[in-house]
Amino acid sequence: MQFRLKVYSPQEGVRRIGCIATDAQAARRKATEQGYTVLSLRAARLRALRWGRASFKVGLFAQELLALIDAGLGVIEAMAILAGKARDPDAREVLGRILLLLQEGQTLSAALAAAPEQFPTLFVATVKASEQTGNLAEALQRYLAYHRQLNAVRDKVVSASIYPALLVGVGALVIVFLLAYVVPRFGRVYADLGQADVPFLSRLLIEWGHVVTEHGAALAGGAVAAAVVAVHVLRRPAVRAALQRWLWRLPHLGRQLRTYQLARFTRTVAMLLKGGVPLVAALAMTEALLQQQALRGGLRAARLAISEGGALADCFGRHGLATDVGVRLLVVGERSGNLGETMEKIAAFYDEETARAVDWFSRSFEPLLMTVIGCLIGGIVILMYLPIFDLAGSIR
Repeated sequence: MQFRLKVYSPQEGVRRIGCIATDAQAARRKATEQGYTVLSLRAARLRALRWGRASFKVGLFAQELLALIDAGLGVIEAMAILAGKARDPDAREVLGRILLLLQEGQTLSAALAAAPEQFPTLFVATVKASEQTGNLAEALQRYLAYHRQLNAVRDKVVSASIYPALLVGVGALVIVFLLAYVVPRFGRVYADLGQADVPFLSRLLIEWGHVVTEHGAALAGGAVAAAVVAVHVLRRPAVRAALQRWLWRLPHLGRQLRTYQLARFTRTVAMLLKGGVPLVAALAMTEALLQQQALRGGLRAARLAISEGGALADCFGRHGLATDVGVRLLVVGERSGNLGETMEKIAAFYDEETARAVDWFSRSFEPLLMTVIGCLIGGIVILMYLPIFDLAGSIR
């Protein structure tokens, strides 16, 4: 971590200096060794990443570090190369501080832990476990495999959402164009014709055209203001938490969200167990992955029961941390003593279930969405032309 110190020395007087150390005690000791008397000390966070820039990519860092280690370089040499080639100033600052701590004799896990905003606890724990076995390359490979598997389902969801999002966007633009530009002009045409005997729905559409013509600027300003307010409200944690609770209560969607959460949680525990982290410690590290409060409460209760000697399968099943199939597989894993491999199989089973649900939803939702948008656009067009059809019929 980085610390800001207010120090005094007879030669320089009172001044402020920066120091990188694992804790406050180590920072104070370093300043004392340099001949300073420490007046005050406080921790300083790494400066926030600039708006619009991507956050530090841990997966890319692990992949590049693994490549350099496989090439025969030491950790300090590899870190020096990564810090030297980094183009982003924020990434260069993070890697430079890690390199400095390594040169001072700190372990890699301690250096990574000094930047908690960039390196998650799971990555630090994986590296720390590898330091006991001396096989950092295997730990990085394990983390990269975990990272790819963890993002596989999310990438599938994102890919399946692209086409519906484009469809909704284009359909909304067409509808707004019809209501804001075409309908008002049709309304003026009908007003010039003096036609009053028009269908009710067409009359409503024409009235809307008159409102847009007379108050278009006010409507546009109101729409922009409503969008800004909606974005501001949705960004509030309380509103997002309430929306999340509502989604979890939906029958089918709530079950799929729970399965997705369990897949991430189970795969993470499997990765930590295979890296040598004890079970209870692994459960404590993965609590943040569970977004539903009921699952978090169940994990705390299960962790307490396991620490008191309870069976893993029984605790997970009782507190909702595994499905029926997952509980049966955990029983087998406990008997064989290979919980890491068993939990990976359970996570793969959950991922397959989630992937099937996403595939079914995309195949059924896309045609339905196209039908709804087509009906809206077609209905507006038909309502605009109905008075013309009536007028043509009256001429005959």
